[in-house]
Amino acid sequence: MAVRAVRGAVQLERDEAGHMDEQVSELLTAILERNGLGADDLISVWFTATPDLRSDFPAAAARRLGIVDVPLICAQELDIVGAMPRVVRILAHVESELPKSKIAHVYLGAAAALRKDIAQ
Repeated sequence: MAVRAVRGAVQLERDEAGHMDEQVSELLTAILERNGLGADDLISVWFTATPDLRSDFPAAAARRLGIVDVPLICAQELDIVGAMPRVVRILAHVESELPKSKIAHVYLGAAAALRKDIAQ
């Protein structure tokens, strides 16, 4: 079994805890489903949020999905002038038989503009 990294992002419409939970849950679920992964395949997950998101920890959504025995960490994105606002990004380290070229990186909604080269 190989270790792979899977990327993803979503832009939130507003900074509200319930909305963040919904959007991050959708993103994390899509990453798992599109790559044929389950919670047991997760090694660790990094969540980052732009500085304008303060209502909740993005990792809390993973815990509410039942991902409880995987190391999670949240960090703040760099505050770059002109960067897309209200974005949560995920970098998940997983165990997978998929080759790197078959990993589906998931960018939902407007966040697809962030990485047109790898967004699925």
